[in-house]
Amino acid sequence: YLKNIIYLFQVVPPDQARTIYKALKEKGLPVALVEYEGEQHGFRKAENIQFTLEQQMVFFARLIGHFNVADPITPIKIDNFD
Repeated sequence: YLKNIIYLFQVVPPDQARTIYKALKEKGLPVALVEYEGEQHGFRKAENIQFTLEQQMVFFARLIGHFNVADPITPIKIDNFD
């Protein structure tokens, strides 16, 4: 079972991503899941790549808190944190 903060940046099949997300959420750990329509096992659209990188940065800034994001980026909801 999971006890520590982890960060998964690998692109995994949707069912596996949902299983991991559900397990982390049920443990009460901060977690977010973004699914992209039209994407499969990997990112192909530039806007999805950019959004993902921006949200990863915001996720770390909010959870770790040792830096601020310079650009005005609207963060996604982080379950068990917001």
